[in-house]
Amino acid sequence: MNNEAEEIEKLKAEIRELRNIIDEKPGKMVGNSGEMREVYKQIKKCAKNDAQVLIYGNDGTGKELTAHTIAELSARKEHPFVVMGCANLSEGFGNPANTFESELFGYERGAFIGANSRHLGKAEIANGGTLFLDDVSALSPKSQEILLRFMQDQSFYRQGGNIHLHSDVRLIAASSKNLESLMQQKLFREDLFYRLNIVQISLPDLAQRKSDILLLAEHFISQVNLKYGTHVVRLSTPAIDMLMSYHWPGNVQELENCIERAALATSDDCIHSHNLPPTLQTDESARKPMLPNKIAPLSTLMDTYEKEILSEALKRNGGNMSAAARDLSISPRVMHYKVHRLNINISE
Repeated sequence: MNNEAEEIEKLKAEIRELRNIIDEKPGKMVGNSGEMREVYKQIKKCAKNDAQVLIYGNDGTGKELTAHTIAELSARKEHPFVVMGCANLSEGFGNPANTFESELFGYERGAFIGANSRHLGKAEIANGGTLFLDDVSALSPKSQEILLRFMQDQSFYRQGGNIHLHSDVRLIAASSKNLESLMQQKLFREDLFYRLNIVQISLPDLAQRKSDILLLAEHFISQVNLKYGTHVVRLSTPAIDMLMSYHWPGNVQELENCIERAALATSDDCIHSHNLPPTLQTDESARKPMLPNKIAPLSTLMDTYEKEILSEALKRNGGNMSAAARDLSISPRVMHYKVHRLNINISE
């Protein structure tokens, strides 16, 4: 009877832990790794105020999704979330409709050749909501000055217009380049950097959060099934080995594209290794298999992979479950339950 009561208490503890994990995941973010849990804490904290946010992260790490999640959790959630890419905007003799100023503030009919109608800028469209500036490091010195002036009182004129306008927006900027380094090279304004960098969030590369790969893969499989009406339910073990061994230079975006392509390429309900892109299949003969070479439901394979992670954490900590739990950002009680459920021998 005592054993049964103990098992029930352990199960309740795991349920509470899982609820805590779910509560930590804001919006549509996916991942349970320690790195992402820190990101979630920062997102929820800065969503409570209107401070400017600077998001750092390499291409494909989810900077726009992070900004959108902040907006969805903020008091501005009922108002527009507007994305403005700062790269590839022309300057000087380029298309005047494609300059940073035209995109940000808009223009009146007749403002320049080709301006055949009024065009509202991103700042005006985002009024009351959030304006996300992607690739802010790409802004020219002139564009940096324009942005700085706008940030001072959020007022502007449409190009070719004489009406003084105001837009109440929260600015969130993102960059894959280190703005402090650019600032030291005199390529980015110091005063603009300090205005943008009130709250800073750094997104990890996918290679730094490998424990999230299978969660993300399962999420993307569900999205593909919904989008295309496919019925993929599992990954083969060789396919999982490839996903876990690859270095993912394109980060989460590359994984999403990879899963979509593979799910559409398979002829049954399983993604096989040969369905994955050629970039993942290099040096396959040298790859050490992570799991037994068989096809199984994704939930079973994820349990097996979780067992590998827990076993490695226990080995690193000499079998000390409390220390291993700290490494994995879970409670000792949940660690005990998982060790028991997955039948892990801590003496090995």
